[in-house]
Amino acid sequence: MRIRPASIMNQLPTQFFSTLVAKVNKVIAEGHDIINLGQGNPDLPTPPHIVEELQRQAADPMHHKYPPFQGRRELKEAVAHWYKQEFDVDLDPEEEVAILFGSKTGLVEICQVLLDPGDVALVPDPGYPDYWSGVAISGGRMVMMPLREENQFLPGYGELTPADLERARLMFLNYPNNPTAVTAPIQFFEETVRFARRHEIVVCHDFAYGAISYDGKKPVSFLQTPGAKEVGVEFYTLSKTYNMAGWRVGAMVGNRELVRMMNLLQDHYFVSLFGAVQMAAVRAMTDTQECVRQLVETYESRRNALFDSLRQIGWQASPSQGSFFAWLPVPDKMGSAAFADLLLEKAHVVVAPGIGFGEHGENYVRVALLTSEQRLVEAVQRIARLELFSAGR
Repeated sequence: MRIRPASIMNQLPTQFFSTLVAKVNKVIAEGHDIINLGQGNPDLPTPPHIVEELQRQAADPMHHKYPPFQGRRELKEAVAHWYKQEFDVDLDPEEEVAILFGSKTGLVEICQVLLDPGDVALVPDPGYPDYWSGVAISGGRMVMMPLREENQFLPGYGELTPADLERARLMFLNYPNNPTAVTAPIQFFEETVRFARRHEIVVCHDFAYGAISYDGKKPVSFLQTPGAKEVGVEFYTLSKTYNMAGWRVGAMVGNRELVRMMNLLQDHYFVSLFGAVQMAAVRAMTDTQECVRQLVETYESRRNALFDSLRQIGWQASPSQGSFFAWLPVPDKMGSAAFADLLLEKAHVVVAPGIGFGEHGENYVRVALLTSEQRLVEAVQRIARLELFSAGR
């Protein structure tokens, strides 16, 4: 029998990084010691008190039944507590918090909530590729917003055409940013609220790295901006803050009508998260946040070690402001994919080519701070032997 796929299966964007994984596995199979700086998967374990809470809750028969369709009240209250404690943002747990199977799921689902075929989504370039997936699945059309270094990797709304703005239904933003590792000031979000209100565009702010910033500066939540709840929502995940990537716990918070619609859509997909996981997430968000402070200190120390080493070999780049990534320019006249291939083949160092995040990422590679300081320094030393940079510059 011939299986005929739905047309949408042919419209899904290519997973660029699956090709990178295949290349890396080939070099590993040849017996080489690979330093993998291309991943975005936290390398440290979930804090013990959260794991212990999961173990305790998993033994409770209450959680062996279906959980409430839209998530446990305790987790919604914990999300509201966390936002109040960290950003002085007030949230109604029942009407302004939707529980997600990780924020990635929500970022795809919000497109189904808002986009009809042909509607426009404004998408950062470079940006997280799963924004593209959600738009494709909903039948929408992407209009890219270039993020340029000369504009601090913030989009310029004046570059968008009236025709695109007329069709635009939603806009994705992400600060601290993946892949550029910059943060956004409150003034940018104030401008964004005015822009969104003027053009009736829903703002979807991806706050996955909302706990990770450096040099004593705290990231800005979009919801700290006056009027933000009127025009949009923010997506948060526990994956990065608490090293809980495999636990798949996230939330969408903000606009009540969007939360209602997200809950309605999810009612048709699944019956929320395993209750024990939800209660462990409650413990994470409401207990001491010392583990988060220590994690950020670890990433900042790794960042400093990386950029000190980069300067020593003449690789000039602006230090990361947030997230656990670094965004580094490639040598002149060398494409990001070719540069990444060269580092893999000759230095056995994996980096993520910027082109995988969009056309305007072409002149950069993304490096993750997800290994020890020693391995980060070793990676730079290996690259130095290729003599691509001049320490005298």
